[in-house]
Amino acid sequence: MLHPVELLRQPVTFPFSGRTAKNRFLKSAMSERLATFSNFDPYGRGQPTEELVRLYETWAKGDIGIIVTGNIQIKKDHLEATGRNTIIDRDLPSVYLREWTEVARAAKSQGSLVIGQLSHPGRQVSINIQPYPEAPSDVEQPSTGGVLFGHPTPLTKDGIKDIVNRFAYAAFVLHRAGFDGVQLHVAHGYLLSQFLTKTTNMRTDEYGGSLVNRAHIILEIIAAIRQAVQSPSFIISVKLNAQDSTPQGFCIEESIMVAKLLEIAGVDFIEVSGGVYEQNIRSSRDKPYTVETREGYFVEYAEILQSHLNLSKVVATGGFQTLQGMSDAVLRGAANIIGLARPLTAEPFLVRDILRGEKNKAKGDKFPESPMLRFVASAAQIAEIGNGQDITDFDNAFHVARFIAKMQKEIPAAISEALFS
Repeated sequence: MLHPVELLRQPVTFPFSGRTAKNRFLKSAMSERLATFSNFDPYGRGQPTEELVRLYETWAKGDIGIIVTGNIQIKKDHLEATGRNTIIDRDLPSVYLREWTEVARAAKSQGSLVIGQLSHPGRQVSINIQPYPEAPSDVEQPSTGGVLFGHPTPLTKDGIKDIVNRFAYAAFVLHRAGFDGVQLHVAHGYLLSQFLTKTTNMRTDEYGGSLVNRAHIILEIIAAIRQAVQSPSFIISVKLNAQDSTPQGFCIEESIMVAKLLEIAGVDFIEVSGGVYEQNIRSSRDKPYTVETREGYFVEYAEILQSHLNLSKVVATGGFQTLQGMSDAVLRGAANIIGLARPLTAEPFLVRDILRGEKNKAKGDKFPESPMLRFVASAAQIAEIGNGQDITDFDNAFHVARFIAKMQKEIPAAISEALFS
């Protein structure tokens, strides 16, 4: 039997593009918030910065097999958060090709494959950014954590065609910039996830009703990307919810069917995730999750999807902390690739250190149980890496206390209650 390090060091070749990742590690997408941004001028948004380049140059030195960027928005006035999202929008004065080329160069400088995650928030956009969101149907996003959302307007067929073309155009730009592929964000309650879910897709045309119809826009986007890029070696991947964990939401049985459709469409890998904005799940059987009980939030779901696929690779992301937990997920056949997110904001070189045999566990933290608080802390670490600063060690109780005190002063009371309760 292979040693855990040797197992994770193995390269992975993708079935449709023929591209090979140098090892079984993937840096999962996290919003970097390191692009230009203006609250009042949509044309002053979305440009990659030197800080973003530095961030990906740092992660590249960590010997990660595949690096997936944070969710690049395809529309300048439909953003996943009030902040510095990267944007590729043909309506902007520039698509920032030179800047994206620099990001690709930085991320690929040590042999990693770089994948750009593409996203549209649909109804899940703050009313401060977009008071008139667009979505499959006019089902409003519930207010969450003090964030308010506008009442959505159902997309017309022409509007859907425009969305499809925008995804394809963004992929075309990234291909020209030197990216190895793209990932469609079909999880966490964003637009493409909204199309898949019966509770947010009430349409009666060819984009609603049956699951095949609800998946139609995703398959159209994949076909449009292939037509735009014209390169068989360009990777197309999907981040897919295993389930929404909401009443009548997207479920594992539907996820299996969609995964099969994606494989037929030539998707190289599917990254398994779960949950939506208003309710995130943390274990694949909806039990309280702790590292002591089992690693990997979605390992069991990944294993289920894996058993129904013949070619597409499966990525399990979320909750991995130890070398043994990561290798066990591969060994049991649950995943071909291990995705890491927050551990790589605390330790950008964690993968390199694991593969060198210098570490067998990710650094912990001293935070109280609060997923949102950890999310905010990771965002702060991302900014520190991008700015060339020392990374705050949240395994130090003093640093945690100081960070919490700072957050409680700086953020609105409603969000503070959500974070710290």
